[in-house]
Amino acid sequence: MTVDFVREILDTENVIYFPFCDWLFPNGLKINNVMFTIPWFNDTSIDIYWYGFLIAFGMLLAVIYASTRMRKFGLDPDRTMDVILSGLVGGIIGARAYYVIFKLDLYMSDEGGLDIGKVLSVRDGGLAVYGGVIGALIFGGIVAMIRKVRLTPMLDLAGLGLLIGQCIGRWGNFFNQEAYGSSTTLPWGMTSSKIINGLYFFYNPDDVSIVTNRAKDIGVAHPCFLYESLWCLLGFLILHFYSKKFRKFDGEIFLMYIGWYGAGRFWIEALRTDSLYIPNTPFKVSQLVAGTCVLFSVILLIFNYVSIKKNGRQFYYETEESKELLRLHDEKSKKSRRQNPDAELDTHILADEQETEEPSEETEETVEESAADEESAQPASDEETAEEVNNGDAD
Repeated sequence: MTVDFVREILDTENVIYFPFCDWLFPNGLKINNVMFTIPWFNDTSIDIYWYGFLIAFGMLLAVIYASTRMRKFGLDPDRTMDVILSGLVGGIIGARAYYVIFKLDLYMSDEGGLDIGKVLSVRDGGLAVYGGVIGALIFGGIVAMIRKVRLTPMLDLAGLGLLIGQCIGRWGNFFNQEAYGSSTTLPWGMTSSKIINGLYFFYNPDDVSIVTNRAKDIGVAHPCFLYESLWCLLGFLILHFYSKKFRKFDGEIFLMYIGWYGAGRFWIEALRTDSLYIPNTPFKVSQLVAGTCVLFSVILLIFNYVSIKKNGRQFYYETEESKELLRLHDEKSKKSRRQNPDAELDTHILADEQETEEPSEETEETVEESAADEESAQPASDEETAEEVNNGDAD
């Protein structure tokens, strides 16, 4: 970059440039972190940000994907959806709490206490991915125990969904011009007035103003948000196809997820200039967590592979518990369909991708007789039936 070009960039706002790739947006790419504005009361308005929209959109895609594969893992769709929704709530709480803990000085009041108003003001920014994963696991795990959802296949499903959400959500950082890395001369390096300011004072913390001669040599950054988005996309594609044909035990996909994401986050975090640090240390929190996740993943994967070789394996969808819960779910769906003929009936799919067989006349008669018996008897609650299953033939 030339000095004149640096001055031109510094005089513009919300324009992204790619200086080492002239054909890619030669006049820069105009962006706005506000997606649209909603008129509100008393001549006020509410801004809807791209960051929030993309996170929500990523969550929605993850939920849609999970809903199509619940039965493949032997999970009751109704109970599993409760776990997923609680995990989403926990993810938001965890992401915020994680960020606040490691940026505590930004959320202290003048009196020295914690400013709750600032902590709850999520619209001002400040969410951390690892905090979101931890929060989702805690909240989702609690509800999984309450709703009697088997945790290991649930975690496999969660790992795949998290990769989708992280892949999409990271693009919110692009619109906010954040989560970029150190200086680079690679063709896809990006810059803007905000990035030049951030990089300049990262490398020259003692300066009080920008010296353009210095800025021209350090003002182009790694698009770390893009690296992480592509890493998550690749991880999702690999684990999605692996989970269909080669999964060896329940929980394997989740262990692969934390290993894959941890390995990528470790090297990407090394490039970033806006990392959270352990207080009073030079260590980046996310790098430490990422490295620990990789180590944890490798150890547990090896342990389980050795155990399976010695003792064999059984997937949850093969157990009597899973089959019984899915049967109960199907019966509820059939009963609902009889009451409302326009309602769509879910297909009963377990592990194999087979077409559902058409019921014979004898089977239909049995179902009708069974339905008549059920209507004349006092039905047991869903929770009581689940308890009987768990105390009976559960493996």
